Parts: sequence; structure tokens; C-alpha cells
Amino acid sequence: MSIIRSKFIYNALSRTEGESGRLYLCPDGKKVASVTTILDRTKSEEKRQALANWKKRVGEQAAQTIVTEAAGRGTSMHKMIERWLAGEDISVPGSNLVHQQAHKMANKVIYELIKPNVDEIWGSEVNLYFPGLYAGTTDCVGLWQGEIAIMDFKQTNKPKKREWIEDYFLQLAAYAQAHDELYGTKINRGVVLMCSKDLEIQKFVLEGQEFQDHAHKWWDRVETFYNNR
Repeated sequence: MSIIRSKFIYNALSRTEGESGRLYLCPDGKKVASVTTILDRTKSEEKRQALANWKKRVGEQAAQTIVTEAAGRGTSMHKMIERWLAGEDISVPGSNLVHQQAHKMANKVIYELIKPNVDEIWGSEVNLYFPGLYAGTTDCVGLWQGEIAIMDFKQTNKPKKREWIEDYFLQLAAYAQAHDELYGTKINRGVVLMCSKDLEIQKFVLEGQEFQDHAHKWWDRVETFYNNR
């Protein structure tokens, strides 16, 4: 049985890949850029250079292997958590080594982060959009320690410092702004639930003034994106 308690009607959006990145088709018929596309296109030169330096240091082929493996683990972990939220059995990890690792990671997130802290789940893999501007998919909407929150699940190769996940916080703020616009909520909390491939878990809670600051930063990135098109 699903543990999702439907509070709002979340409609699915179709998405396509365009010249400028991922696009979502909104109910009004307009196509808008995804949250991740906007963040990627407005990335600072410092971050772009840091990524280029890392690829140069480890080698292009090795870098691609690392990115591909991480993406595979992350996708598999997400799907297992999504299935668990839908009430499906995820007790059998399968024979694939990536799936086995992702299964362990998903269980860490579920039993050490979600179950002790999440009071209600209102939606999983929720499509959200801000009319005419952007859209995206958040992993979870619900109550985190009694307060409505946007929640995202992340895999990582190694534990992260808070200052390294600025874009994750901007994603949370973007989804919250869209949810507020569509459903009349006033979300002021976002949570990143993270597990490393070595099964070290982390939770990062964004709330209060820090949350509002990131909402302002998000709108600055949206403005930059459209001004540079």
C-alpha cells in the first residue's frame, strides 16, 4: 500500500530536449525551460573552470566513467525510493552490482532519514511549473518534522560540505516557488537527503531567512537566463 497521502492533485507534464536544454510542456501549451537547464546555463565561470580542471586532472575518459557510474547509481536509488513510497516491495536488489549498491543506499535514506523525519508524503516525483518561466520535477513533497517541505534525494561519490551544494538549494527554492504559485502554499523549508556510495548519509535543511535568500538568488538566475537567450 502506498504511503502517499494525496493532498493536492499533481498533474504530469511532458518534456522534450530542445537546443537550449530540457523543456517542459505546461497545461497552457507553453514550453518552458527546466530548473536544471536554467542552473546549468547560468553557472558561474568559476564553476565551469573548476569542472574543466577536474576533467583535465583525471582525464576525459575517466571523468566520463565517473559521471556515468554516478548517474546510474543515482537513477537506480531514486527509482527504488519512489517504488517504496508507492508501496512496492524493494526487498530484492537484483544481480546487477549498480542496483545492489543503489539498493543499500536507498535503504539508508529510507530507514535513517525518511522514516524518522517525514510525517506525511503528499507526492513523489512531482512535476511543478511556474507559468511561463520554468518547470521541473521534485522528488518529494510532504511534511518534514511537521512542516511542509520540498525534499530531494541525492547520491554522491563522497560526502559533501554545505557550501558545495548551492545549486541543490536553488532547486529546492525553485520548486517551492512553483508549488506556492500553483497550490497557494507558503513553503519555507527544503531538505536534501544524501547518501554516498560508501553509505554515509547526510541531511541538509534549508529554512527561514536562508531559504528566502535562496529564493531571491533563484529569481536572479531566472532573469539572467532569459536576458541571455
